[in-house]
Amino acid sequence: MSASIYAKMTLLFFVLTAMLMVIGYVVGWYFFGDPITFVGLALVLAAAINFFSYYYSDSLVLRMSKAKIIQENENPVLFKAVRNIAQKANIPMPKVGIVDSPQPNAFATGRGPTKAVVCATSSILQTLTPDELEAVIGHEIGHVVHRDVLMSSVAATLAGAISYIGQIAMFSMWFGGNSRNRNGGSPLLILAIILVPLGATFVRLGISRDDEYNADEYGAKLTRNPAGLISALEKISTKAQTRPIASKPAGAPSPATASLWIVNPFRGNALTEMFSTHPSLPHRVERLRKIGRELNVYVP
Repeated sequence: MSASIYAKMTLLFFVLTAMLMVIGYVVGWYFFGDPITFVGLALVLAAAINFFSYYYSDSLVLRMSKAKIIQENENPVLFKAVRNIAQKANIPMPKVGIVDSPQPNAFATGRGPTKAVVCATSSILQTLTPDELEAVIGHEIGHVVHRDVLMSSVAATLAGAISYIGQIAMFSMWFGGNSRNRNGGSPLLILAIILVPLGATFVRLGISRDDEYNADEYGAKLTRNPAGLISALEKISTKAQTRPIASKPAGAPSPATASLWIVNPFRGNALTEMFSTHPSLPHRVERLRKIGRELNVYVP
C-alpha cells in the first residue's frame, strides 16, 4: 500500500476521533457534569470504529449500498464485462454485486486486487451499450488496481458512523440534560450537532478528485475507448440529475456511499456540490478527450 493511502487514512481516523472526543466532552458536560469520563468513552468508541472500518469496510459498504453478491448465471452480461476487463488488467476476477435501482451507476469496494468487488445497479444494462459498460468497469477496475477502493470504503464507513453519531447527539438534546448545565451547555451541544455533519463531509472529501481522474484515465487507456466512457458518464449523469436519490427510503443506498459511485447518485445542495468528491462532468470529458488524442483514437 502506498504512503499516500496511509496518510489519507490516518487523516480520516484523526477526524473521526476528534469529532467523537468533542461530542463526548459536550454530552458528558451537558448531561452528567463529567466530560472527562465521556471523552475516554469516545476514545474507546473511536478505536473500535477505526478498527472495524479498516478490516470490515468492504462488507459494511455492501450493506450500506444494499448490494447483493451474485453468481454468473444471475447476470452473465455483467460477469462477462467484469471478466474481460479484469483479464486485461491482469488481476484476479473480482466478485460481482448488484444494487436494485432504476438509476444506472457502478462502484467498486474491497481491500485490493485480490479481494475486490465490482457492483453495478440493476438498470445499467438497459442504459449502456456493451462498450460503454466495459468502459465503466474499466474505471472501477482502475480504482481496484490503484487501491483506491480501500480508502473509499473506509471513508464511506466513517462518514456513516459520524452521521449516525450526529443523530444520537440530536436525540440527546431533545430529551434534555442536566438542569445545572442545560442553559450553558445547550449552545455547545447545538454546535456539536452542526459540526458532526460537517465532519462527515470532510471524511467523504478524503477521496480526492484526482482518484476519479486517474480511474477515468486508467479505464480509457485499458479499453482504448475514452469515447465510450464519455458517453457512459453523460448517460449516468443525466439519469442521476433527473432521478437522484433525494433521501434515504427503506432499501435505498446510504448517502454515506456517495464518494464510491462513478457518478454521485444522490441529490446535493450548493454546499455539497462545492465540496463534491467527484470532478464536474465537463472537466472529466475534457480530460478524456485529451487522452483520446494521446491514444490517437477518435473521440466525438
